[in-house]
Amino acid sequence: MKTIQKKDILTLSSDELKLRLSELGFEKYRFKQIEDWLWKHAVRSFEEMTNLSLERRQLLEEHFTIHKLITDKIQRSSDGTIKFRFLLHDGQKIESVLIPVDDKNRFTVCVSSQAGCSLTCTFCATGRMGLIRQLTTAEIFDQYIEVNKIALETYGQALTNVVYMGMGEPLLNYKNVVQSVRRLISSSGPNLSFRRITISTAGIAKMIYKLADENIKLNLALSLHASNDEKRSEMMPINDSNNLYSLMGALKYFHQKTGNRISYEYIAFEHYNDYIEDAKNLVKLCSQFPVMVNIIEYNSVKGIDYIKSTSDRIDEFAKWVGARGIMITVRKSRGKDIDAACGQLANQN
Repeated sequence: MKTIQKKDILTLSSDELKLRLSELGFEKYRFKQIEDWLWKHAVRSFEEMTNLSLERRQLLEEHFTIHKLITDKIQRSSDGTIKFRFLLHDGQKIESVLIPVDDKNRFTVCVSSQAGCSLTCTFCATGRMGLIRQLTTAEIFDQYIEVNKIALETYGQALTNVVYMGMGEPLLNYKNVVQSVRRLISSSGPNLSFRRITISTAGIAKMIYKLADENIKLNLALSLHASNDEKRSEMMPINDSNNLYSLMGALKYFHQKTGNRISYEYIAFEHYNDYIEDAKNLVKLCSQFPVMVNIIEYNSVKGIDYIKSTSDRIDEFAKWVGARGIMITVRKSRGKDIDAACGQLANQN
């Protein structure tokens, strides 16, 4: 008897699923039922597909498997932030963060796109892990699903926003990230607005051009962190192959195609990138298309020597930039006491 090599049904595209179901003798209308179970209702066992006969469910069980996230650990911060560590089917672990924004009644999930990261940014804990592997579309999508359950249980409200700012560089897992976005905004899924989704990138110019052509007008954030190439390359080696000139061209194209305002994420390091000269360079980078700047406190990582800029220096920096007509905010880090803040995700026990 030939052994059937089971495939994770969540890795199939809609067209692939239609073909496989047809080959197995499923009626055409069953495709919509099964796809709704997988992505709209997010069931992760064939037994739960109750509008299918037992025979049909057994047939699916014989030919497919469903890999699901297992919640390995949950940590709760004093500020309401919740960090999740998920166990993947192959034993790898990833982290996601639920961030409540109390004054705006907004609940954001920060999702990971890779297990680890290849970019080795010098201030980031995740980069020290190296890249372990890419996450599948479903592994990204299911972070939203699992965190949304806890948002409903804890706060009585569903998630309102999704940011791809967790572990990994989203644009280096381009296909699965874009497909996960399409699943999130689909009427056969959670049906989120693309305006509620933000992809954050360290800056991969050619992929920003490609994203602009996808016809999904989501939000884009550049992890800038320095306003000249010399400092940025010291902190972020990816800048050697994607310098500020090339990134500005890609971002300008993205804005022209989508009409969306770009945001710059800028971690302030004391006596490194928080001088008025840095502010002047930043204003120049904001002059080519509409930009919103988010100044972020540095969150300390064990073994890394950067020091966060003082509140006075950050305020002076932000005031100088804002006086030149640039939209700029200073963001307080959330979840620092559980290592859930920007740059701290590293699967620590």
